[in-house]
Amino acid sequence: MGKRIEVLISGFGGQGVVRLGQILAQVSVDENLYTTMLVSHGTETRGGYVRTQVVISDAPVDSPVCEDPDFLVAMSKAAYNKFKPLVSQGVIIYEPYYVEQDHGLHCRQISVNAREMAINELGREIYANVVVLGYLTRLLDGTLSKDQVLKVMLQKIPKFHEENKKAFELGYSLAVS
Repeated sequence: MGKRIEVLISGFGGQGVVRLGQILAQVSVDENLYTTMLVSHGTETRGGYVRTQVVISDAPVDSPVCEDPDFLVAMSKAAYNKFKPLVSQGVIIYEPYYVEQDHGLHCRQISVNAREMAINELGREIYANVVVLGYLTRLLDGTLSKDQVLKVMLQKIPKFHEENKKAFELGYSLAVS
């Protein structure tokens, strides 16, 4: 791997933001990498602000904070607007149903219509986070193994395994590594 990879995922409560961070961090540990994960959220149970920061490295992690994310996953407008200034050389993956792209940014931005895919292919928006996980896994190819991400995902999400596998594959096949 040779470097530190910072992944910042943010949205609103109920979108599975924390679960995605848990999956990435667990896979990193399983693959003998160093990792940290920070979570912050508003006081609301559902619908409030939530963020998870995951740092993955082949060397000990000196700070758990994502200061210049390699990947920002913005699943809400508030998340996009709050964290887009942090991304200088990384990639922003955003949900176009909630986010209007800022064309003035100099980083790579990718629109992943995970919500629409989840609704059209699986009948429920709840699978949108797993579509994004599949997409992100493809971009992290060479750092985290697809098979291990799938294995941990099925452990961390105990219900609807077939639907979640399909959502993951939809996202994975959409991305170009």
